[in-house]
Amino acid sequence: MAEKVVLDQAAMQRALTRITYEILERNKGGQDLILVGVKTRGEFLAQRIANRLEQLEQVQIPVMAIDITNYRDDRLHEEDNFGLNPDETVNIIDQKIVLVDDVLYTGRTTRAALDALIQIGRPQAISLAVLVDRGHRELPIRADFVGKNIPTAQTEKIRVLVEEVDGRDAVEITN
Repeated sequence: MAEKVVLDQAAMQRALTRITYEILERNKGGQDLILVGVKTRGEFLAQRIANRLEQLEQVQIPVMAIDITNYRDDRLHEEDNFGLNPDETVNIIDQKIVLVDDVLYTGRTTRAALDALIQIGRPQAISLAVLVDRGHRELPIRADFVGKNIPTAQTEKIRVLVEEVDGRDAVEITN
């Protein structure tokens, strides 16, 4: 299986910094903002964006991680806990949510995350930030903030590596 690095550590950092500035611009700062990372890699990307927002705006942005497994329409459902760790839960009612994920592909993960968030409470707005948009949508979902568009064939796979899980930062494409 041939792997090709399409984003190295520096390019990944630049993409996350660009997303951070776009989030600030669209939301006119960091007030009433909560970042929700889709487990596993989205939660680490959300934390990195929050750290950069804090550097730029001197405001601490709450970060939550959400596990959307029980909300997938292509998987069996188990006992429901809203996909949240109770220790990380923040009141999302009337807040601006930025949902953060590593790769946007069919849109099914995003739809599941939206279902989970709406079940928790009614935010003021939800926007989507992804590191990579690879196309091939099956649902009418698009990202508001995209680090890199990487058109792919259906047979190719995008793999996002993050230091916290994989020991290095990179985005690879494999056949």
